[in-house]
Amino acid sequence: MKSSRISGFYKMPMEERIKIVKEFAGLSDEEAEMLLSFNALQKDIADRMIENVIGCMQLPLGIATNFIINGKELLIPMAIEETSVVAAASNAAKMARPAGFKAKASEPIMIGQVQILNPCRDAEKKIKNAKEDVLSLANSQDKILVELGGGAKDLEVRWLSDDMLAVHLLVDVRDAMGANAVNTMAEAVAPLLERITGGKALLRIISNLAIYRLAEAEVVYEKDAIGGEEVVDKIVKAYEFASLDIFRAATHNKGIMNGIDAVAIATGNDWRAIEAGAHAYAGMNGYKPLTIWQKDENGNLYGKIKLPLAVGIIGGVTKVHPIARISLKILNVETAKELAEIMASVGLAQNFAALRALATKGIQAGHMKLHAQNIAVMAGAVGEEIDVVAKKMVEEGKIRMGRAKEILEEIRKNKKV
Repeated sequence: MKSSRISGFYKMPMEERIKIVKEFAGLSDEEAEMLLSFNALQKDIADRMIENVIGCMQLPLGIATNFIINGKELLIPMAIEETSVVAAASNAAKMARPAGFKAKASEPIMIGQVQILNPCRDAEKKIKNAKEDVLSLANSQDKILVELGGGAKDLEVRWLSDDMLAVHLLVDVRDAMGANAVNTMAEAVAPLLERITGGKALLRIISNLAIYRLAEAEVVYEKDAIGGEEVVDKIVKAYEFASLDIFRAATHNKGIMNGIDAVAIATGNDWRAIEAGAHAYAGMNGYKPLTIWQKDENGNLYGKIKLPLAVGIIGGVTKVHPIARISLKILNVETAKELAEIMASVGLAQNFAALRALATKGIQAGHMKLHAQNIAVMAGAVGEEIDVVAKKMVEEGKIRMGRAKEILEEIRKNKKV
């Protein structure tokens, strides 16, 4: 049986890690070589993806180990430049392994908005009476989506002011993120809505506040696995800080998005849309944390996350970028809902790791150890020198460029003696 529990994965040479992932995910030799090449995105593909291309800026692609989500062993690809994130997710997942994460996602309903200016007074009633005509016109734009069980399912009308209303098309986009389909439908129905309301349609665009496309995950951390009941209490108090203070809540939620965004980028999803939706959702009733943490009746730590996750596994960059395709293959997901469940679980794990670190030894302990390696490289260290310089700075508590150069100079001087 495959297991995401891989002892010492972080200590292995890169080639060995790729070999393990290859066997776990059933990657081809070509896909494994592509990961190792660090040059997977060819210039002709990049030149078609965006405008005015002059090169590529790569991010490290890491693997978070130890995850069990809905009973399934998973290795999680994460693309991110920030140190500690992948390690923190892996460690959090390891401590959650007895029961793992339980997650679910709602149907993939996205909102397409049509802004109507100066509508008639009974515009809302008229639109609702013409609902079937509006939905039929919308669905005529994407018959394949309708055949797959998706398409425009309903509409809403919201008065925003005396001279402005918003019409919401509720569209089931199946396994796509859905922006193209929704925008096309919104533009198509705008002239009809003008005739119905006597008003003028202006903006016709998807909303990234996908309140009908929510993902949830929950986890129980046994108190003995995370340092005892005192640690549980500290984490709960750390959560309460975020629930009471918007300044803390912003950073609390940023930590959650460290994990979610990293998976989104790895799989070619629109992390900016995900960020916008998550923070807007957090602010719907006064900006709050996207997670909750409580102590259960056994003294263990219970956590839950709920947020909109508009992600896709078909179309766009998910099919164009070769690393995105490989990442999806590693995850072995069959639906966008499953991907959303994974991302919610990673966000919850990331949040736990951050709160536990903050409430115990402080966030800098692990982070600065990895940061010290970056400083060592910037100072000119190479090969084994990097670890020696970094270790020395961490021991001294002096992680600075100047000290790194001094240590490096000492190392090289001793080698000459």
